[in-house]
Amino acid sequence: MSTILLEGAPVAQALYEKAARTSAGLQAQGVNPVVALVRVGENPADISYENSIKKNMSKGGVSAVTAGLAQSASTEQVLETIHTLNESPIVHGIMLFRPMPEQIDGETIRHAIHPAKDVDGITDMSLGGVFTGSGIGFAPCTAQAVIEMLDYYGIDLQGRSVAVVGRSLVIGRPVSMLLLEKNATVTLCHSRTPKLMDVTKRADIVVTATGRAKAYGPEYFAPHQTVIDVGINTDPGSGKLCGDVDFAAVSTKVSAITPVPGGLGAVTTAVLVSHVVEAAKKAAERG
Repeated sequence: MSTILLEGAPVAQALYEKAARTSAGLQAQGVNPVVALVRVGENPADISYENSIKKNMSKGGVSAVTAGLAQSASTEQVLETIHTLNESPIVHGIMLFRPMPEQIDGETIRHAIHPAKDVDGITDMSLGGVFTGSGIGFAPCTAQAVIEMLDYYGIDLQGRSVAVVGRSLVIGRPVSMLLLEKNATVTLCHSRTPKLMDVTKRADIVVTATGRAKAYGPEYFAPHQTVIDVGINTDPGSGKLCGDVDFAAVSTKVSAITPVPGGLGAVTTAVLVSHVVEAAKKAAERG
């Protein structure tokens, strides 16, 4: 059996191209999609990520502006920035660089973002929208990326059984809701689920999202399955990036699998860009 490698690059490219087409249409109407990046301090890792985000935003026709604050900024100062961005008619998305300095109440800041501009899907309002199907806000980008990956490769979810391993509010729970919206039958599992490998082996599709390097070997899977590995970990042996799944051992057994790196990460970034464009489109429709 030849295993299908579900690479993220072509999925991301398709999302960027779609976003760019939509952006071009909006720009023709005088609407330029803009995302504001809220960064506190000058952490080199944050600045590097900021530059990467700006480069990727440009692929979808999105302008990224930085709302930078001093390392010593208070919760009230960051809140003031968020409120200004919430009210700005030219800003369509807001993205926080986290974690923030310890003197800042990150939860208060997170909740202050208006759901219409919460393109990263981090507020409770956005999560509520995912769980109720109301369309409020946006799904967490990584959870949405799982759906985009399956859709791109034509993996039908209608009536299929899916085991999601991991119950976080960032991935496990929201992706379960998104899968249900696609009419999949979902079993939400976690590291303490009894006889976990029996559950995963019975599923048509397995999504792993527990953040444990190479925790799931071939004994967890069956030949007919599609495996979506959301984990991004450091292999303690080699020091290289790896997923939750032992890729070398599992990739020869299953029907299709995402690699790490090279899988879901690129798609997650492209989803973020798509969310900004979608937010700009909705804002234009609201007038």
